[in-house]
Amino acid sequence: MPKVIASSLRKGNVVDKDGRLYVILSAENIHPGKGTPVTQLDMRRITDGVKVSERYRTTEQVERAYVEDREHTFLYSDGEGFHFMNPESYEQLAVPEDVIGDQAAYLQEGMAVMLSTHNGVPLAIELPQRVTLEVTDTEPVTKGQTASSSYKPATLSNGVRTLVPPHIGTGTRIVVMTADGAYVERAKD
Repeated sequence: MPKVIASSLRKGNVVDKDGRLYVILSAENIHPGKGTPVTQLDMRRITDGVKVSERYRTTEQVERAYVEDREHTFLYSDGEGFHFMNPESYEQLAVPEDVIGDQAAYLQEGMAVMLSTHNGVPLAIELPQRVTLEVTDTEPVTKGQTASSSYKPATLSNGVRTLVPPHIGTGTRIVVMTADGAYVERAKD
């Protein structure tokens, strides 16, 4: 694994410390008035999610792990986890549920996602920013009510609850943000 100086590490980098992988949550270079400059790293261990803080001299060498970001297509989920396929090699990869987290609700068959792996082990997933879903349950459309700032609760086809404008009714397809489930617009299709 390549060694890099501690001061060059940034948020999102993955480092190997004592044979375990850590993702960097924040990196700060501290230059005190006198003494040696240091780099403060807040990291999360990938295997179990334990957070740690480490201080390195800015010139100290740290092992950086090589992480590969590649587009994959979501196929299906079962007891083993979530299954993705590399569209170039047709190789399939099972991703455990804890890597996907609460983003699982937005996964749709055939969806293209960015999957970060290290030696074939999935570390993180990045979904498209927006996804189109159908409203399965909401209050009926009220005549005369304009599209003001009064939003009403709605349940989407993936089970997520969100707020929609008053003119959106049950059965309408809408576009929502995958980050927080917020309503964007009525679907164009």
